[in-house]
Amino acid sequence: MPERRTVALVTLGCARNEVDSEELAGRLEADGWELVENAENADVAVVNTCGFVEAAKKDSVDALLEANDLKDHGRTQAVVAVGCMAERYGKELAEALPEADGVLGFDDYADISDRLQTILSGGVHASHTPRDRRKLLPISPAARQSAGAEVALPGHAPVDLPEGLAPASGPRAPLRRRLGGSPVASVKLASGCDRRCSFCAIPSFRGSFISRRPSDVLGETRWLAEQGVKEVMLVSENNTSYGKDLGDIRLLETLLPELAEVDGIERVRVSYLQPAEMRPGLIDVLTSTPKVAPYFDLSFQHSAPAVLRAMRRFGDTDRFLELLDTIRAKAPQAGVRSNFIVGFPGETEDDLAELERFLNGARLDAIGVFGYSDEEGTEAATYDGKLDEDVVAERLARVSRLAEELVSQRAEERVGETVQVLVESVDGEEGPYGRAAHQAPETDGQVLLTTAEGLRAGQVVEAKVVGTQGVDLVAEPLQGTLPCSEEAAR
Repeated sequence: MPERRTVALVTLGCARNEVDSEELAGRLEADGWELVENAENADVAVVNTCGFVEAAKKDSVDALLEANDLKDHGRTQAVVAVGCMAERYGKELAEALPEADGVLGFDDYADISDRLQTILSGGVHASHTPRDRRKLLPISPAARQSAGAEVALPGHAPVDLPEGLAPASGPRAPLRRRLGGSPVASVKLASGCDRRCSFCAIPSFRGSFISRRPSDVLGETRWLAEQGVKEVMLVSENNTSYGKDLGDIRLLETLLPELAEVDGIERVRVSYLQPAEMRPGLIDVLTSTPKVAPYFDLSFQHSAPAVLRAMRRFGDTDRFLELLDTIRAKAPQAGVRSNFIVGFPGETEDDLAELERFLNGARLDAIGVFGYSDEEGTEAATYDGKLDEDVVAERLARVSRLAEELVSQRAEERVGETVQVLVESVDGEEGPYGRAAHQAPETDGQVLLTTAEGLRAGQVVEAKVVGTQGVDLVAEPLQGTLPCSEEAAR
């Protein structure tokens, strides 16, 4: 009988990393590894790291050190780093953090079982020397699909897999194993990014933009629905570019209605949209297609023209407000969220006031604010005009206070609205709660329901908003109505 091998995956960072972890889990389970939830019960703890900003990198290092401590008093024998930080730094991370028994890059994912077995057996797998992954694919988007088969693209495993490799969940099973029971799951739409924002290092270690085939996205969504998923969230570094390497920049507009028709799926959500690439047709589909959430995760980053140009981005306050007016004219209840960087090199007080003007006029449902810090390898790290850390911290605190006030006001505007709530829990410490169409998982607040009677996780119910708690809504399920999923079934 084969020796029992156990592995736990610890995932940090964004939803894209969560998809990558579930692909790794699928590969490992297909090769006979037993997946366990807690690292202390695993022979090998695999930490899927984030390498985006300094705080995320620190969290990743802390998670690796915490997992390493388990080797002294638990079952854990090895700790392995994967993910963006591991890909970005490779040998450098391995040398700086000897507590990690292995540092594996994206090219190791296809052979993850062999790599872990080597490390678990006391062997050494040499960590890679990082390279600019943008150079692995052709410059021309149209030439990337054929070349993509030779490049590691986490989260892009095809759905039609050889017999014996896919998890035993059905004929359309992807190389993926769910690591939780949430009624929400993310699906990779694409990987990489062709934009050259001066503050962002992601393209260098995630590579150039490449779309997944629509058939794979659809097949994976059908498989997730069979697993009980009710909402799929499409993720990538830039969803508005989907299809450009497949010969159809409007491919997302045709794919979304097909995803919404998948049996069992109650909501389709699109994340990571670039304001400069928003098209009238895409806005129409996002605001008018049944089961597609009128949700706009728009990457504004700032609104002062001088700062945006230094970031190598486009737009300004008035154009951004016009875009929001266009969206809300079509769907008044549409949800909008965005992130912003303050303290960018050269940012003046007038620039900051312009950003505040935009925030006051934008009526955003969720706002993330970050203070600028140099990211090695980025153009902005070479800029003059760096602001003192104290100035950046003061501006971060100032805009964060404003953001907190504004999203609370926006929540209050929704009192009296009827919302479709996907129930996520009915018996937690917080009481029954879920999310409306304008709320993405973990980032945008939630809906606290006034009663759990007749509710179960995974239902979609109509509820009337009766109050707020900061960014969260308090809503009362409408009496005399069936959960939406049951009405649809009739």
